[in-house]
Amino acid sequence: MNGKFDISNTPKPTNQDVNIVFTPSSNVTSYTYQIYKDNVLIENNLVQNNQNTVLSLKETGIYQISIQLTLLDGSVDIINSGEYIIDKEAPKIDIKNENIETTPLNNEKITSCTATDNYDKNINDKITDNLNELTLNKIGKYTYTCTVQDEAGNITTKTTNISVVPHNTTIYLIQIICVIIIVLLIIRVLKLFKVVKLEERLEPYVIKPLKNNTLSTSEKLTKLYKEFLNAISNKLKKSVVATKYAKKLDKYTVVTKTHKTGFDILSGKIIFAALFTIMAVIIKAFQFKLLSPLETLGTFSIGFFILDLYLFAKYKVFRINLESDFIAAITIMNNSFKSGRSITQAIEIVGSEVGGTIGGEFKRMNLELTYGLDIGEVFKRFSERIDLEEAAYLTASLTILNKTGGDIIKVFTSIERNLYDKRKLRLELKSLTSGSRIIVYVLLGIPFLFALIISLINKDYFLPFITTDIGRILLIFMIIYYIIFVVVVRKIMKVVV
Repeated sequence: MNGKFDISNTPKPTNQDVNIVFTPSSNVTSYTYQIYKDNVLIENNLVQNNQNTVLSLKETGIYQISIQLTLLDGSVDIINSGEYIIDKEAPKIDIKNENIETTPLNNEKITSCTATDNYDKNINDKITDNLNELTLNKIGKYTYTCTVQDEAGNITTKTTNISVVPHNTTIYLIQIICVIIIVLLIIRVLKLFKVVKLEERLEPYVIKPLKNNTLSTSEKLTKLYKEFLNAISNKLKKSVVATKYAKKLDKYTVVTKTHKTGFDILSGKIIFAALFTIMAVIIKAFQFKLLSPLETLGTFSIGFFILDLYLFAKYKVFRINLESDFIAAITIMNNSFKSGRSITQAIEIVGSEVGGTIGGEFKRMNLELTYGLDIGEVFKRFSERIDLEEAAYLTASLTILNKTGGDIIKVFTSIERNLYDKRKLRLELKSLTSGSRIIVYVLLGIPFLFALIISLINKDYFLPFITTDIGRILLIFMIIYYIIFVVVVRKIMKVVV
């Protein structure tokens, strides 16, 4: 031979670079080497001496090398190498069913993987998976993994999610129970309607007893609700956190007859949250699904705070009516003083003329004066009960008048004028800032409107915020940012008069 290769060929594919050294013999004056890749010439070079040459093969393909030698006697010799197989391309895995949904201990829906390779072609026999390691005996999410390695050593791994959901029989059972409960409730309501109609027809002919201890259905439900409130409240009173939270809810007890204390309101919030969660479970059951932990938390939160919204709105209306009735009470008292009436008589007139909470409070004040309490102490208690700034102002003025003396008509005229001016100023301020408040409300509502429109166009657009970890983190940050924005805007827009 007039030369040789240090590597004659690669009998098996390799995923590494191949460096081949060609060594010509001493009777070679020059030579030309040609490199073919997949039968296509890719390199052609002339070497003018008989020095060694290193040929580097790096890309995927089947290579062959042909060398034409020029010898000392002028003759020509040709040396051909064998095949050099380089395979750096990883095999491909195909999973027929991705994001599989199955029931416990049921592996029938999970089809095995198939794999193909650019060189080895079908390599299904080289696939390994973790199907035997997945017990799938509990409700939840699992990861199915397929791995394959070709002859060159390239490895490919592919995963898919497996969601194990309850058997249809479980959901069917929940549905049947829900249907039975709904049917029983409908039957009960129809019976109640019949009883009410019968009572209306018989009422003219029935002699009513002096004392009736029979409770109506609404009274029974109210009684049952109160029993639940008392049971939960007794448990909550042992908690320091619940006690602090209940104190913040005490102010709403003036607008609800059912809830006597802050603990009752807190217990009611828990009951509403539980009812909302049960309703969500029933709705999901009819959709052949179960509530996820995130959905359960969201539904419970909505039910927990729904009572706050109702009480807050009712309390706000109550405060507005309270301020309006208080101004009316001051006007009546001032007119009574102008007509020569005493403070006791003025209080009695207000109690009979003004309704609502203020009327009841003035009746109570009249009763306290009848029992001999001092006028200053009576108004002080009144101020603490209704917690109005105007009432505190009135109490301080009467206390000073009671100690130092003075013209009570002028004092009450001044108080009346100040209250009306303050109310007028509030209305004017509300009118002047109405445009700014509308802009703020629009800005606060735009994110929700935008989300609604995008969801109608593409219902899956916002799914990454729920289904991915980074999405959930971003969603939490957005909610925090939105809450900060609302608080800052409210602080800026709030004007104390």
